[in-house]
Amino acid sequence: MLVAKVGLDGHDRGAKVIAAALRDAGMEVIYTGLRQTPEMVVNAALQEDVDAIGISILSGAHMTVFPKIIAQMEEKGLKDVLLTGGGIIPESDMAELKQMGVGELFPPGTNTQDIAAYITDWVTKHRNF
Repeated sequence: MLVAKVGLDGHDRGAKVIAAALRDAGMEVIYTGLRQTPEMVVNAALQEDVDAIGISILSGAHMTVFPKIIAQMEEKGLKDVLLTGGGIIPESDMAELKQMGVGELFPPGTNTQDIAAYITDWVTKHRNF
């Protein structure tokens, strides 16, 4: 699992909480840190051979960031990697992002066990080698 903060969004507490919770749930987690580009995130996911990418976004740039990551994932052939995330994302935008291919998106306050269960279930169904 790769957890990333894209763009100039400097609020990383939520990303760190999620990364720790996913580690506690038994996942290997790579946290990229702040100010990543979509290209950097996808290249890291490719290099680390991750099953899922989680984007934490609070800046309001979700309708720019997620499509750019999707395009990079398609370009690099990451068709069987889950793209998920969370943060401050209006429900109408969540629906549009899901239509683009983004998985579940989690608002602040979501139970971390629910997030871990979703990722585990998705990976089991889609990346069971």
